[in-house]
Amino acid sequence: MTIKNVQVDHFMIPLPTVLSDSTHGIMTHFGLVTVRITDEDGNEGLGYTYTVNAGSRACAVLIEEDIVPMLLNKDADCIENLWQKVWWHLHFVGRGGLASFAIAAVDVALWDLKARKVKSPLWKLMGGNNPRVKAYAGGIDLQMPIDQLLQQTEDNLAKGLKAIKMKVGREKLSEDVDRVRAVRELIGDDITFMVDANMVWSVDHAIQAARKFADFNIHWLEEPTNPDDITGYARIQREGGVAIAAGENFHNLEEFRHLISAEGVTFVEPDVGTCGGVTPWLKIARLAESYNLKVTSHGVHDLNIQLLAAVPNATYLEIHGFGLERFLKDPLTFDDGFATAPNRPGHGVELDFERLEQYRTKI
Repeated sequence: MTIKNVQVDHFMIPLPTVLSDSTHGIMTHFGLVTVRITDEDGNEGLGYTYTVNAGSRACAVLIEEDIVPMLLNKDADCIENLWQKVWWHLHFVGRGGLASFAIAAVDVALWDLKARKVKSPLWKLMGGNNPRVKAYAGGIDLQMPIDQLLQQTEDNLAKGLKAIKMKVGREKLSEDVDRVRAVRELIGDDITFMVDANMVWSVDHAIQAARKFADFNIHWLEEPTNPDDITGYARIQREGGVAIAAGENFHNLEEFRHLISAEGVTFVEPDVGTCGGVTPWLKIARLAESYNLKVTSHGVHDLNIQLLAAVPNATYLEIHGFGLERFLKDPLTFDDGFATAPNRPGHGVELDFERLEQYRTKI
């Protein structure tokens, strides 16, 4: 079926609570870019991506002006071919970054359209056989006072989650250690516990921090340093004594290949909304599998659950610190530490565009 219409929309969504981490600063809003692709029979697929603090309108313009003309009157089922054509069309100005965000929204919409047409959940179309995925709460809580941090942790456990992640990267390492200790004492030994530094440290500081956090049975240390420092990641993993998770700031397959082949990561963390979509996400997961590594996720948990449910080397789904629950017909729920991918055709995400309308901005 040929593509007859592509609708691109841009929204700026206020966060219910102001959030912060070590590199993105104060976060009051996030940008949401949606793409709806319709074929000649009226079937529709939905895709979307997001940004923090900057770039969402530019992403929407990039899709509208440079990708949509390449899609119209093309075969919607030829997803790999379309992905490659768009990738190389944007390659000179992209090779990742904003181009990967834009391509992701389109690619997700094409996969949703494909699964909807055959009336299959996306996770099952891609070969999965179990929709239940372990999930963890990804807190964005670096500047929260300890009492508020502990209350957030208790609230997340009460939702049915059995794994917790908190931010580290405060001005003094001793402050991070005290906060990590407080959370571990609260949750006990049976709850999986991760920490996330959001790229803030030098390699030597990250090694020092990792060694201190090892006393608290940390499942992984996430993004300890600059993602461009591949040899640094390998050093931290080799000398720090804690497994490393990374990938949210990697936006193409080759970046992941360099990190994995350098033995700089144990838990590979692609984000379907920022790495170019479903098509490269699956390749990244298979690359990780070929190195006997697990794949986790970052952001857009309502989409990423479909992919983790489809691959054999999946580990935890991140329930991100902000999401689209206010605008979803059926948000994810949790039971005994697991989330369950919807059994509806496509990726199962139905956005309430009427409610989103108040946050629309002009492209």
